[in-house]
Amino acid sequence: MPPRLVPTGALVLTAGLGTRLRPLTSDRAKPALPVAGPALVERILQGLAGQGVHQVLLNLHYRPATISAIVGDGAGLGVSVRYSWEMPLLGSGGGPRRAFSLVPDDRLWLVNGDTLTDVDLRAMAAEHAASDALVTMAVIPNPAPERYGGVVVTPLGEVARFVPRGASGPTWHFVGVQIAEREAFASLADGAPADSVGPLYRALIAARSGAVRAFRSQARFIDIGTPQDYLGACLSLADQTLVAGARVEVDPSATLEACVLWDDVRIGGGVRLRRVVVGDGVHLPAGYQADNVVIVRGATGLEVTRFA
Repeated sequence: MPPRLVPTGALVLTAGLGTRLRPLTSDRAKPALPVAGPALVERILQGLAGQGVHQVLLNLHYRPATISAIVGDGAGLGVSVRYSWEMPLLGSGGGPRRAFSLVPDDRLWLVNGDTLTDVDLRAMAAEHAASDALVTMAVIPNPAPERYGGVVVTPLGEVARFVPRGASGPTWHFVGVQIAEREAFASLADGAPADSVGPLYRALIAARSGAVRAFRSQARFIDIGTPQDYLGACLSLADQTLVAGARVEVDPSATLEACVLWDDVRIGGGVRLRRVVVGDGVHLPAGYQADNVVIVRGATGLEVTRFA
């Protein structure tokens, strides 16, 4: 078998509905959300470019224009971008299956468009190339087994099985970066919705030991799954207790603690906010108080949603 090449192209999975992040994703796709300045998708693409991955395919479904308006052809982010339009939504298996039909590459990076991580791609590619795996998944020690499902990995680095959250015993956590061979998705019909981390990968594991491997690392992992996660990610990346967008006005008598303000926000006198995300164009009147909520403009006024 000839030596495997390091993947030069990537599919970034940006087609999801962002349901758990609503109401923040009511008007824009999750990858288009600002995360302490740049949009989430901008941060992901810049990270790929910084590690030498410059040919990128983005799959689109929900609010696609909010992503394409930010990314364009990718030139401003150091990458060349093409788009894969999905109707219906093809899922974590169907999306890559479609991507392989659009590119000549026999292996691709598959990168989730809803999390941030700093996995060492060069080291991961070298480990994949030294194996005969069809898929290599980047994992870290599971930071919250009660919240996240786990990956059980053998001492040889093979993925043995996937377990639900709350399962006993040590597990690893998948951080959303994979290397995949075209062959891994060959059994799927093009254009048909399918999941990968689940039915497809279980079938690959059952068919051949070592078909799915784990790249074990200590990479940073920033989840942006819920509004509370989103708030924490913004504050952590900005390294400050207030993140404000463009054209924001805050009265000097207002008290804001651990808050994120999007564009065109006005905060009146005496307002007190703690752990609040304020959406575009929201104007909070004098004396308004809130904590642990998302505030956005609704059809008939302010829409306030408490963190779950």
